[in-house]
Amino acid sequence: MSEERPASDSHQGYEEPGRATDADAWATACAEDLAAEKARRRAEYGPQPGSAAEELKKLVDTVADKLSGLQSPLLGSLAGPAAQQMVRQVVQQAKAAVEPVIDRNPDVFDHLAAAGGELLAAYRSAVQAQERRWTARTADDLTREGPDDRRDGGEGTGPGERIDLD
Repeated sequence: MSEERPASDSHQGYEEPGRATDADAWATACAEDLAAEKARRRAEYGPQPGSAAEELKKLVDTVADKLSGLQSPLLGSLAGPAAQQMVRQVVQQAKAAVEPVIDRNPDVFDHLAAAGGELLAAYRSAVQAQERRWTARTADDLTREGPDDRRDGGEGTGPGERIDLD
């Protein structure tokens, strides 16, 4: 038989009283540090941009304000007030048409912004790869390649040259 002792129930349920408050104090200190860092960055870099839908609303408002405030030198002084009123009406109609779409579908604009970023990255990668290929040629490569190497060997009678698009 082994001499195992039964576990004492006196230690069960005993927690160090400082542990719970230490965790709370740590979480509070981290939250305070994070808030201070966010405030510092806001002060240094300005407010962070909002979602794509919010930014589009800001753009629409800014463009509408600029268009409404434009003077019309082309139409002269007689048609000026009437032209300004017409511009204001068109701007208000455009805002009335655009804002409900933005409000109903804010996630779509975030998705479109992300897709645009991905397209830009793919385009940039393709251009950089092509530039590396073009600039990797040396002077020896250019002298070895004669004009006959680039001639199109097809049935055509013209002076066309083969262009490598890869």
